[in-house]
Amino acid sequence: MIRRRSSRPTRRDTLLLGSAALASLGLPRLAPAATARPTEWIDSPFFASQVAAGTLPAIAQRLPSSPRIVEVSGEDRRPGRHGGTMRMLMGDQRDIRMMTLYGYTRLVGYDTNLDIVPDVLESYEERDGRIFTLRLRPGHRWSDGSPFTAEDFRYWWEHVANNRRLSPGGPPQALLAGGEPPVFEVLSETEIRYSWAKPNPIFLPSLAGAQPTYICMPSGYLKQFHIDHADPVTLHSRVKQARVRDWGALHERLSRMYRPENPDLPTLDPWRNITPLPAEQFTFQRNPYFHRVDQNGRQLPYVDETTLTVGTSSLVPAKAAAGEADLQARYLRFDNYTFLKDASKRMNFDVRLWKRAEGSYFALMPNMNAIDPVWRDLNRDLRYRKALSVAINRKDINQVIFFGLAKESGNTALPESPLHNPDYARMWMQYDPALADRLLDEAGLRKRDSDGVRLLPDGRRLEFTIETAGESTEETDILDLIKQDFYAVGIKIYPRSTQRDVFRRRIVAGQTVMSAWAGMDNGLVSADMEPEALAPTSSAQFNWPRWGQFLETGGREGEEPDVAEVRELVALYNGWRTSETRAQRRQIWQRMLEINAQQLFAIGVINGTLQPVVVSRDLKNVPQKGLYSFEPGAFFGRYMPDTFWFDTAKTAGLDKPKS
Repeated sequence: MIRRRSSRPTRRDTLLLGSAALASLGLPRLAPAATARPTEWIDSPFFASQVAAGTLPAIAQRLPSSPRIVEVSGEDRRPGRHGGTMRMLMGDQRDIRMMTLYGYTRLVGYDTNLDIVPDVLESYEERDGRIFTLRLRPGHRWSDGSPFTAEDFRYWWEHVANNRRLSPGGPPQALLAGGEPPVFEVLSETEIRYSWAKPNPIFLPSLAGAQPTYICMPSGYLKQFHIDHADPVTLHSRVKQARVRDWGALHERLSRMYRPENPDLPTLDPWRNITPLPAEQFTFQRNPYFHRVDQNGRQLPYVDETTLTVGTSSLVPAKAAAGEADLQARYLRFDNYTFLKDASKRMNFDVRLWKRAEGSYFALMPNMNAIDPVWRDLNRDLRYRKALSVAINRKDINQVIFFGLAKESGNTALPESPLHNPDYARMWMQYDPALADRLLDEAGLRKRDSDGVRLLPDGRRLEFTIETAGESTEETDILDLIKQDFYAVGIKIYPRSTQRDVFRRRIVAGQTVMSAWAGMDNGLVSADMEPEALAPTSSAQFNWPRWGQFLETGGREGEEPDVAEVRELVALYNGWRTSETRAQRRQIWQRMLEINAQQLFAIGVINGTLQPVVVSRDLKNVPQKGLYSFEPGAFFGRYMPDTFWFDTAKTAGLDKPKS
């Protein structure tokens, strides 16, 4: 079976994604097949002096021969003009990675239907789920003007992924199928092929991810830091000057694409960093060779510069309220909304509420691998987990903390996901203290002490600490309400927050009986996305860390799951990793969602909570409503910030958009 995808949607795609549907999501769309290629390319005045001086080619020489045409249209969206600086606030220098997220420039990316479509690639072809041919846009260039070709893929594969110094564990998991790497072929300057003996359904989703698997690097720049290519004497001098251990450490430091700290590293993103570390403000300037244009031929991004100002994260809400950001969501919480809304009456910004897209904004995680055998057995008792779930008054939590604007739900796919099943969202979510009492009795917890607290089989009180990372006042407030609900059925809990690293170590060591954390990071799942959150696949999963460690290390560490339903989840996950068709993957996803809903391995409390988004009134094309998530949206990324633009007197005279 062959599946082809090009940058033009099929007639079926166009019918499915009609303009009204796209506008309601606030998402831009690819130009339909009937849209004529623009007759001219429009450059930003930002580069006018460089083009006039001959230090930068004209726009026609900078674009690929077939740029990606983005139709900027729909409700509250229209073609914009070039110019302006978009300001954002961050709490840490490492937040520089947000620009890679927000730019969401990927070889392939998710569209409005959560299907994978070409972005940097001109097209791709998939055969039998195991042979992938990737085609580049002829004439595409990195931000420094060097050609972007198959050589950049060859360099990564031969000199990075398969270099023991740079990749001691070998190629990333997304490049392995059945534990085996692909056959890599360069077919031409603009065509590459990866072939596996078995299907590899994770390959394309890994390229489209918020934190993608990078399979190419700017080889022309990086070869000077690689021992296979550089002059040894010069390379040794550079290692010494950088004060790093060896050439590998130097290459690693200078080649980070996800966290673009090196201003000299060429990029394909809309904006490129021009500020070296350390800094309190990073400036990103437009990429003169960016591959996207709007339907009028105007090169994107519209905004010429973006700045990230680094400060104390706790002060971000106050600074945003003072008008120091044009676009801000990071470090803002729902409980900041009233304060920000009041400030917006005096300042030039609006506060919008986007829907967060976790499977559960808040969930309880019983540790199935607790080191205490009594607590471990109790956490593995489904009757006990059901009792905990129905003892929680979710409606009360929603009203008190979220003003009734969130959704009482289990940890599952959201209604916007093609895999959503309302039965799974409701399963064991009702508030029923009487049922909780009966289930706890059936679980052998009938005896109580003089305070009404139930007793464990060994005579200890049914009281335990629920540990958190203490990063949200909402988290604390929710636990205070749950504490009252649990006490009403004979369970006493003590919420306690600890520093995140300590929090994680205690869980993996089995010292934590139960923790509180978000559920599935991504509630907007589709059949083609990896279902790793629904099975023990990582030691970072707080409900079964030792089981996750076992799968993560191929059995070298951790414990093999010994619960039937968990074993089935592992088998289903492995089945997804070897699936050939979307129908197979959809069936696997549905069964895994069903098991998780029935078994309550993570006890979801609330989802669909709201994320405040501060937007300058001068910044256009930012959706009034949106879905805010790391995966699959890269936060703002799927809404294409390169299509946001400033409508101000400052930019009005520079460049007038066509209607």
